[in-house]
Amino acid sequence: MKELHSLQGLIIDLDGVIWRGEKLLTGVLPFFNELHSRSIPYIFATNNATTTPRKLCQRAHGLGFEMREEQIITSSQAAVSLLCQQLQEGAAIYVIGEEGIQEALEAAHFQLTHSADHAQAVVVAMDRRVNWDKMAEAAYAIANGAIFLGTNSDPSFPTERGFAPGNGAILNALQLTTNVVPIVVGKPEPFLFLHALDHLGTKPEYTLVVGDRLTTDILGGINAGMMTALLLTGVTSPEALAESSIQPDFVYETLDVLVKSLRQEPKT
Repeated sequence: MKELHSLQGLIIDLDGVIWRGEKLLTGVLPFFNELHSRSIPYIFATNNATTTPRKLCQRAHGLGFEMREEQIITSSQAAVSLLCQQLQEGAAIYVIGEEGIQEALEAAHFQLTHSADHAQAVVVAMDRRVNWDKMAEAAYAIANGAIFLGTNSDPSFPTERGFAPGNGAILNALQLTTNVVPIVVGKPEPFLFLHALDHLGTKPEYTLVVGDRLTTDILGGINAGMMTALLLTGVTSPEALAESSIQPDFVYETLDVLVKSLRQEPKT
């Protein structure tokens, strides 16, 4: 049985763990005070590829919580990290996506191209203005041999009117068109978690993933060989947890309860 006394670092989701909508969730400030008192490092990891670490920090500040950009890893940054391993600086990239992925690619000195003709990779992130022309150009590039990379495979995302198509829907359409399976770096694939480990400097078996989604946070942590903790402050209900084949090592109603569990462990 896994125990919190072996904890050396954490990888923490944002939506449903730190905030929900425009509200800071219960227990956030005491939780991080406890981590700081124990000198336990942590990284925030999110599948959200539409925004930037800078804007996430601004959002947190507006809610009364302080984060630093270097503490945040988005699926956009994970995608860029993988591309840096496979392509040279200045390589031409065709992008379907918004500000988050575009800024991350430009910061790594990749060249964004609007043509499939010379694209060495196609990177697909959530794009709420995607259209037939963008999809067709991406398909042409993939058919020409470009690397096909997705930031995440989330099939949908919630809106005020219900669920709308997510990045996974775009990836599936391109896969159906090209018969090429994309490389996906975001949760629940291990790459984003392993990228976070590089920043933490901890071993997977001593690192705790804290999230609110079974199919992304918890499954991803399991895939990467980490301890997992599900918070019931987000999208997963106790009923859904009971019916799922994906089971975390720990379950907490709120971060307050996780803080109490940590305080029962001796400080090292």
